[in-house]
Amino acid sequence: MPTKYIYIAQIDVAPEDEAEFNRLYDAEHIPRLTAVPGVISGRRYKLNAPGAGAVPRYLAIYELESPEIPGSKAWAEAAETLNWLRVRKTMTVRNGGGFTLME
Repeated sequence: MPTKYIYIAQIDVAPEDEAEFNRLYDAEHIPRLTAVPGVISGRRYKLNAPGAGAVPRYLAIYELESPEIPGSKAWAEAAETLNWLRVRKTMTVRNGGGFTLME
């Protein structure tokens, strides 16, 4: 059964900063966010075929027990590291939001 709540992040980054972005996302960002209580899983995807419109190259999907988790203090503390704040400056697109499964 799929989880009822997800949070997504759509990101693009300058090509010259892509290696550091990916290293930090995999080594620090995903592990810290998936350690937040109530986060079931976190996965990253890279765009392999653009569709209509401007679609960011990277997508992260977090499965959650509650829609309040991304607004929590624990989430903010996990996400806002000095390394992440430095890398975030290289992002050219940064979109995100929470979704609820339609039943």
